[in-house]
Amino acid sequence: MTSSSTSAPAEDCCVRCQEIPTKGGYRLGVAKLNSERTLNALSLDMIRLLDPQLRRWAEDPSIAGVILHAAGEKAFCAGGDIRSLYKAIKEHSGPTALEFFAEEYRLDYLIHRYPKPLLVWASGIVLGGGWGLLAGASHRVVTETTRMAMPEITIGLFPDVGASWFLRQLPGHTGRFLALTGVQINGSDAVLRGLADHLVRASDRDALFAELSQLNWSDDASANRKVLTELLQKFACAAAQVAPASNLHRHAELIESSCRGESVTDAVNRIVSYDGDDAWMKRAVATLVAGSPTTAALSWELQERTRDLDLANTLRLELIVALQCCARPDFIEGVRALLIDKDNKPRWQPSTLAEVTPQWIESHFEAPEWPGARHPLASL
Repeated sequence: MTSSSTSAPAEDCCVRCQEIPTKGGYRLGVAKLNSERTLNALSLDMIRLLDPQLRRWAEDPSIAGVILHAAGEKAFCAGGDIRSLYKAIKEHSGPTALEFFAEEYRLDYLIHRYPKPLLVWASGIVLGGGWGLLAGASHRVVTETTRMAMPEITIGLFPDVGASWFLRQLPGHTGRFLALTGVQINGSDAVLRGLADHLVRASDRDALFAELSQLNWSDDASANRKVLTELLQKFACAAAQVAPASNLHRHAELIESSCRGESVTDAVNRIVSYDGDDAWMKRAVATLVAGSPTTAALSWELQERTRDLDLANTLRLELIVALQCCARPDFIEGVRALLIDKDNKPRWQPSTLAEVTPQWIESHFEAPEWPGARHPLASL
């Protein structure tokens, strides 16, 4: 992909941006997450570059659409930069949890409401905050290498970035299952359940991006979305032979029967009672068993409490819960065990689901005193 007009920063910048001319005279904005070493983990610096750039492109009448992708083949985005957040909390220095989560959620909301076509190429690993970048795009592209998950149960957080809202939109109890188990789904799963729009071969990325500059773009956003959809459908047809089998389809009945209980305890007991030999289900069970009991209860409660909320109010509620999680032991302990000491032996507090009281969960929904006495996401 070449450009005659570019605003690309230095090679080591965490987000590289450029503008691509098209044959019709319009341009495409292209943003690339550029931290391959960290699997493009979403940092506050990335957020602070992406958000204003996306807003500028939204307001520029010469920009017909936007592409968001990432450096390397391994990952689109392996979630939020929780290492930096862990360090900031432990050392009481650097950006606060409030700054990180509020600005991340504001960016996610912008993508959900973006006025122009926005293509997110989500090949490879897509976890947590990476899923937040993908979820609201108008054209969500996955590949045969895509591995998506909301694995916050492994670090004592919860599926956030609006997941309490968009997982709840899934058919049946799929959203509950994904939140409780943190299990990875593939590109076919994502398309099947409406979490992505098109599955394209990973090797077709450059060819697809090259054809984008040849489309008949206009100043009509609706028409541009249709043009982009038609191109992606063409590439998706060529990917049929490499599409992986859907785990969600294969285990649909088991997922529904496991998660239809009246309480999180019912659902967890049903899931962990699985005694089959399917590797995917066994990984789901193992992650749930080893995960934070508080996260399991919070994930369930959030999907219940957001049942009648829109996305903006869901994000406002999630911000409160995220800050409360950061102020409690499980988040620090989970990150320590998974990423810092890497002993994979977190000591959760409480240590079992039976010890998680309604009062303990309720305390996670208590709003702090906001700076200026106003919710940071009030303007959404």
